[in-house]
Amino acid sequence: MNFRFGIEEEFFVVCEDTQALIPHAHEGFLARARKLSGGAVRRELLQSQVEAATPVCGSFAEAREHLKRSRTALEAAGRDYGLAVIAAGTHPTADWPLQRQTEKRRYDAVMAELQILGLRNLVCGMHVHVEVPDDDLRLDLMRRSIPFLPLLLALSTSSPFWRGMNTGFSSYRLTAYDELPRTGLPPLFDDWEQYTGYVEALRDAGVMSDPSYIWWAVRPSHKYPTLELRIPDACTAMEDTLAIAALYRSLVCALVADRTINGGINPPGRALAKENKWRVQRFGLRAELVDPFGQRAAIDAPTAARRLLDMVRHHAATLGCLREVEHVETILARGTSADRQLAIHDAAAADGCDDYQALRRVNAWLQRETLACNGTTAESMAPVAGGA
Repeated sequence: MNFRFGIEEEFFVVCEDTQALIPHAHEGFLARARKLSGGAVRRELLQSQVEAATPVCGSFAEAREHLKRSRTALEAAGRDYGLAVIAAGTHPTADWPLQRQTEKRRYDAVMAELQILGLRNLVCGMHVHVEVPDDDLRLDLMRRSIPFLPLLLALSTSSPFWRGMNTGFSSYRLTAYDELPRTGLPPLFDDWEQYTGYVEALRDAGVMSDPSYIWWAVRPSHKYPTLELRIPDACTAMEDTLAIAALYRSLVCALVADRTINGGINPPGRALAKENKWRVQRFGLRAELVDPFGQRAAIDAPTAARRLLDMVRHHAATLGCLREVEHVETILARGTSADRQLAIHDAAAADGCDDYQALRRVNAWLQRETLACNGTTAESMAPVAGGA
């Protein structure tokens, strides 16, 4: 199995000078970004957001070039129209009642069902597809990956602010997203037949038209023979995106190689993973967790992440993405985007800035870091509170 993969990143479209969210789509910007990115950039549910997707990739050198091209295309197109993009789970100062839906039949159906929750879905994530052609194996991997999903979220947290407020959460995005139906950790299906029975029951009842309306933290893709990771916040630094994608791809490889890993996961095990997910949403890398490796003991998130790194390191080397996986240590050392945003806000307050000015500094950093296209600027590498 080659474990080919693809990455999708979501972005907020903002004013280049003020970083204020732009609630209305700019057709010229979208057309220019799509052309410069080779068709990678596309619309999202809300007009203030866009998504960039890689094609199917066999290596992370290839994936890096595609991600860099998309971010560079968004930057270049934005300059032509006074716009820019920000990669973060939430925009720190945006107000959801001002948002407008993108006109599209699918989005019409989503909004008709979700109502106010659709407009409140002003959040950005990253998705990673890993090719697993066998249906039953895909369901088995989905089950057995559940205990490790909170760790992938912990490394990506980038949404501590909402509507100008410090939420107290490292990932408020996922806290808000959990209001939607068919989200959170997936159920423990035994096999593909059980899963398709569930899908058919919802379809026959008119609840949804197809499985693309299932938005679990990890799910079998409706369009591709892949297992799709959906739990991470959008990563501000491109290298963080690549690290989490590589870690997930290597995890899938490890779970295929050793079918005993989490082979006995049961409802209590899923419940413990759900508890860990909430604790990561709240505390990020500062979270104390129930050991996801099967021990009935507490473990801090950085230690658990390093154990996961040790578990998949050999597979990462085999897949040729050890460099990207090892970047996890950089994230642990200098903190996530959420940690950096909070540190910038606190430093601005210490400088005498009011809350509005402090958040302006956060937004300006998010824009710079999103468009750096390397994730290794001096500012991004500086340790912050929350790193370990």
